[in-house]
Amino acid sequence: MSKQRLSKDLQSRHLITMSLGGVIGTGIFMSTGYSIQFAGPIGTIIAYIIGSLLVCMVMACLGELSVHDPSTGAFHTYASKYISPAMGFVVAWMYWLTWTIALGSEFIALSTIAKQYITFIPVWGYSLIFAIIILLLNIVNMNLFAKSELYMSLIKVIALALFLIISVLIIFKIIPFHHQNFTPFFGQLSKNGLFPNGISPVISIILSANFAFSGTEMIAVGAGESKNPKKSVPKAIRKTLITLIVLFIGTIIALGSILPQSSSSLSQSPFVTILQSINIPYASDIMNIILFITIFSGANSGVYAASRMIWSLSEKKTLPKKLSKLSKNGIPIYGLGLTILGGFLALFSSIYAPNTVYLALTAISAFAVVIVWLIIGWAQLNFRKQFIKNGHSTIELSYKAPFYPILPWLVIVICSLSLIGIAFDPNQRIAIIIGIPFSIICYVSYKIFYSRKDAE
Repeated sequence: MSKQRLSKDLQSRHLITMSLGGVIGTGIFMSTGYSIQFAGPIGTIIAYIIGSLLVCMVMACLGELSVHDPSTGAFHTYASKYISPAMGFVVAWMYWLTWTIALGSEFIALSTIAKQYITFIPVWGYSLIFAIIILLLNIVNMNLFAKSELYMSLIKVIALALFLIISVLIIFKIIPFHHQNFTPFFGQLSKNGLFPNGISPVISIILSANFAFSGTEMIAVGAGESKNPKKSVPKAIRKTLITLIVLFIGTIIALGSILPQSSSSLSQSPFVTILQSINIPYASDIMNIILFITIFSGANSGVYAASRMIWSLSEKKTLPKKLSKLSKNGIPIYGLGLTILGGFLALFSSIYAPNTVYLALTAISAFAVVIVWLIIGWAQLNFRKQFIKNGHSTIELSYKAPFYPILPWLVIVICSLSLIGIAFDPNQRIAIIIGIPFSIICYVSYKIFYSRKDAE
């Protein structure tokens, strides 16, 4: 019997929109306003510029790895090959948990929006409906999933682009803005000084900016299912980064230029406030639709990424072989099922054990983002060393990360500093307290139960 293979239907545009689906979430629509209020507009812009530089470096490292060796296991596979199988095992489980935990909160958020319009269906009922739809989009064939992400990501990008156009017209007084204390021509950005609350909030927002860009690495997960990764992956990385940096930093500049730092709207509904102030009808309903699509797209792409981690672990024989079973269309059906089930378990833990189980899960998820990026830099550093040691030349690499070895070392150092920063932030410290022991448990478990298989 021929060996089953994953689908190879993804193209460059699908990799881009899948990555955008994972990154453009509620954070850009709901958290950026809070960041401006906390660190000031200039401080927040600086924080996100630093975050964007880090994600560019991470994606350069990941681009080299995924173009040379396109793999659905992505950084889990690279960590196993170029660091140690135990480290790959840790990364795979942490990444699976990241998206699966997010899925639980996304089910609740989708249900909350839907209940504003159709009230008689309970939260669990809505969650079940959305889970079935997401499962169908993922399980029928890759073409259906790719198209769904393409259209949803386009809606999000167009919505943000239109908002930026409207914002520029407001800032230059072309559209009248009916809001007190509005200062046109970007005067609002420095009205309260560069760092009105000091440097400390800016450092904290840098950590948030790192989390905001998480999801870009999904391009590498999809590389193993793309038709021509040598062309599609570099193109997808370049276009995704440009789109994200323009949209994220542009949105922060727009919000900081229009709404005063003291405005309560920044931490509540800045987009709705701005749209209502220029008399756009049904502003809150429009934002609800965009938020719904944003959350649904994030859940959809997250299920894709998490299911591939299960498949990859099974392929490496660290989960039962049956879990690597593919449908006739090359879809990992058991990986999808386990991810959806994990999302429901996360949902129930958020309702019935929010201060114990769910708190621990979300802490691991926050910790995992930084660890995955650190591992990417470490794996690329080791890969290039091994590549040269084995008699190869960098000329043979179709995509080469620049400034080696400075670039991967910068990724490792900045991510390490981020972990230290998290440890000193009282609101995020729990991520270190729970994340490190969880990593150690995974690492030791691999050594006890699976290291013998590596030697055979």
